[in-house]
Amino acid sequence: MAKEKITFEQIVNLDLPNLIIIATPIMIFLVALEWLFSYKDKKDYYDGKDTLTATFIGLVNAGMSAAIKVVTFGIILFFYNLVPWAIPHTWWSYILCLFWLDFWRYVAHRIAHENRFWWATHVTHHNSKKYNWSVSFRLSWTQHIKIVFFIPVVLAGFHPVVFFIVHQLAVLYQFWIHTEYIKKLPKPIEFFFVTPSHHRVHHATNEQYLDKNYGSTFIIWDRIFGTFMEEKEQPIYGLTKQVDSYNPITLNFHEWSDIVKDVRKSKSLKEAYAMMFTRPSLLEGVKNEYKEKEKVKV
Repeated sequence: MAKEKITFEQIVNLDLPNLIIIATPIMIFLVALEWLFSYKDKKDYYDGKDTLTATFIGLVNAGMSAAIKVVTFGIILFFYNLVPWAIPHTWWSYILCLFWLDFWRYVAHRIAHENRFWWATHVTHHNSKKYNWSVSFRLSWTQHIKIVFFIPVVLAGFHPVVFFIVHQLAVLYQFWIHTEYIKKLPKPIEFFFVTPSHHRVHHATNEQYLDKNYGSTFIIWDRIFGTFMEEKEQPIYGLTKQVDSYNPITLNFHEWSDIVKDVRKSKSLKEAYAMMFTRPSLLEGVKNEYKEKEKVKV
């Protein structure tokens, strides 16, 4: 029996709740509470301008997500209807989807750190020298193109409703792990789930912590693929080449601007390609290599 296709009207008529928008006031309240406690405890966890900037970036991003909701629905529906199979819309499909989605979130996150083009869609999240709940709001305004990494989730046959709800829950999970107040949790939790300790490592610029702990909800992918690192020494947050600005436009587009400049200065298509897609941590070395080649030509 052929799978019954779902129409765009059917999904729209369901009027699915935007869990992130619903949770936003609660998250802002918790940020204020953490800020108050850090001030009371004389902890240097917050910077006023940094937090206001992060909140503004987050609110704009939430608005953009709502604005392009129709496009997102359209993309997901197209690929769901493309395949002849379907996973039954049952309670266990939500659990299965969470694991499959989380694997692709790991893949997307890892690529976003190891490829300059995709790093430009993610760097905004890392350009704070602080680590607190407000940092979870710092999501790039260009990150929405990363939906391409989640197409395999719907191609597996998960119902679009299952995908949308699980995806929102996965995004909300990221909020609580951005804090210094929660130290290491019991070993079974630390072994299986992403915790604040794991994610502090991910946000750190300490050499041994770079490009580690890409997991979103489950840390098992990092353990399997060799990118896991335990938190040992105090993390130092921010970027290896810091952007000292509170301007949301700068924080969202500085890497895109640098890519355009480097591509324009390129002397060949090969160099232009390297400037766009090289691993960020290797970029300076690649630039120097091309400079040396130019000197040899002269």
